[in-house]
Amino acid sequence: MIKLTARQEQILNLIRDAIENTGFPPTRAEIANELGFKSANAAEEHLKALQRKGAIEITAGTSRGIRLLGARPAAPAPATTPADLGPLPQVPAALLMSLPLIGRVAAGSPILAQENLETSYSVDPALFSAKPDFLLKVRGESMRDIGIMDGDLLAVKKVDSAKNGQIVVARIGNEVTVKRYRRTGSTVELLPENPDFKVITVDPESDEFALEGLAVGLLRSWH
Repeated sequence: MIKLTARQEQILNLIRDAIENTGFPPTRAEIANELGFKSANAAEEHLKALQRKGAIEITAGTSRGIRLLGARPAAPAPATTPADLGPLPQVPAALLMSLPLIGRVAAGSPILAQENLETSYSVDPALFSAKPDFLLKVRGESMRDIGIMDGDLLAVKKVDSAKNGQIVVARIGNEVTVKRYRRTGSTVELLPENPDFKVITVDPESDEFALEGLAVGLLRSWH
């Protein structure tokens, strides 16, 4: 059994809660802010200690590259090579799952309609916190500050409801967007993670609005 200090246990619980509630591990800055550290460097030192004790795995160079060991990660660090989007050598082919890739969504069509499908990928289901139903090609930079970039492949589980703070795929009229979800009373706000973009406010009772799914992981292809 891993022996942790009280502070390390607190940080580990914070990471677990963030993954459970939003689908993504926290950034160093978010950990520092939550626990009252003066800088993100203090959070980094605690994370390194947790890694040395085998509680987590850190991927360098990514703001949310934190993986809980002994549990499946909700949002793994982006793949570093195109091969990471195909069958992984260490995973038997029989254990891989095939996910359709959704490109640009045709106006008025269901998101999984044939005309929206670009291709499919065989991926290891252990990469995700929950079994995804499809991959969505991200367009634009509205979620840049949490590491979701233009061209990334977002793993999405079909749902029709979400908790505040979770990253969702939503349809507004004929547009499909990736945003952070927040609902207050009957009003839904879709929050960008980039100050250059505005909050989208919708009234589910009157606007053409639907949740298409919940983000459960992220893959990145380098070209």
